[in-house]
Amino acid sequence: MKIKHKSHFNSNSAVKSFGVLADGSAVFECELKNGNGLVAKIITYGATLTSLKVPLKDESSVDVVLGFETLEQYLKSFDLPSAPYFGATIGRFAGRINEGAFSLDGATINLGTNSNGNTLHGGSNSFSQKNWVIKKRTEGKNPSVTLSHISPDGDNGFPGELHIDLTYTLTETNELALEYIAHTTAKTIINLTHHSYFNLDGQAATVVNHELKIKSQRILDTISSGIPTGKFLNVANCPFDFSEGRLCPSKIDNTFVLNQVKEYAASLYNSTKTLKMSVFTNQPAVHVYVGGNCFSQLKGKEGADYTALSGVCFETQNFPDAPNHSHFPSCELDKGELYYHKTIYKFKAL
Repeated sequence: MKIKHKSHFNSNSAVKSFGVLADGSAVFECELKNGNGLVAKIITYGATLTSLKVPLKDESSVDVVLGFETLEQYLKSFDLPSAPYFGATIGRFAGRINEGAFSLDGATINLGTNSNGNTLHGGSNSFSQKNWVIKKRTEGKNPSVTLSHISPDGDNGFPGELHIDLTYTLTETNELALEYIAHTTAKTIINLTHHSYFNLDGQAATVVNHELKIKSQRILDTISSGIPTGKFLNVANCPFDFSEGRLCPSKIDNTFVLNQVKEYAASLYNSTKTLKMSVFTNQPAVHVYVGGNCFSQLKGKEGADYTALSGVCFETQNFPDAPNHSHFPSCELDKGELYYHKTIYKFKAL
C-alpha cells in the first residue's frame, strides 16, 4: 500500500498506517513522545487521540484515555445506540443546536439533525468521521503534529468553506496541548472541542472514585433534551458544586461556565491520589460528561468492557446552542477573522 504524505515527515519511526477506509484512503497514526515518557497516539480519522500513556512515580505508566485498538472499531462505534466519540475532534459545532436551526444575519440556516430533532456535535458524518490530513510534524522538545481539514460550504447545512488546523503538542512539563485555528470563506458559526474520556486508573476501572474539581459557580439550565433555556443556575451548596472537590458523580452531562482568569478550569485525581490531571482553556465553558458505554457490542483497549461509568469528558467549548441565545458568547466567525482555541491537559504524578 502506498503511503501518502510521507515526504512531510522528518522520520518514519513515529508514523504508521492505521488502516484503510472504504473509499480507499489511508488512515495514519502519529506517535508523540516527550522526554519524561509521556506518549500520545493520534490517528487522522477524526483527528482522534487514541492513547495517552502517562508516567507514574513507580516508573510504570497508565493509558488515561478510552479508545479502541482498530480502525474498524472506531468506525463501528458510530453505529452504537449512542456514539461515544472516543478521543475525537468535534465540529463544526460542539453540543446541541435546538431543532437544527439558527439565524445568521437575518437568514434562517437549517442543519441536518441527528439527536431527537436537534443537531448534536455538528450533525451526522461530521468532523469526527472525516479523515484529516497530516500537515506538519515536529520532533525534539515539545513534539507536535498538525492535522488539517477543509469543511465545504454547506457541509451539514453550515455556511462557508471552513479551513481548520489542529495541533497536538506534548510539552516537557507533561502537558498535552491542543490548539485549533480556523478561517472561513463566508460568515458562519464555529464551536470545536475535544472528546476524550479520561480515566486516570486505566481501562478497566470506573471513574466513580475519582475526585473532581471544577472552577465554576454556574451551569447552564437545560430542558430534558439538553437544550439550554438561556438561564444560568448557581451551583453553590448543590450537587453540582465541585469547587472544593468531590467524588465524580455517576451521572453528569452539564455545561459549566468558566471564570475568565488564568486558572485551571477543572482537575481530576485518580482513586489512589497518585495522579492528577488539570484542564486549562481559553474557552468560556467546559461541558463535563461521564460515559463511555459500548453496550457490550465493542471491546475497548486491553479488552475492556466500557460502561456508562468508564470515563469523564472535559469538553472545553463555547455554550451549546449559542447561536440561538444573543446573551451567550458569540460563536460567529466572519471572513477575514481567525478562530483560535487552546486547551491544555496537564498531568502530575503524586
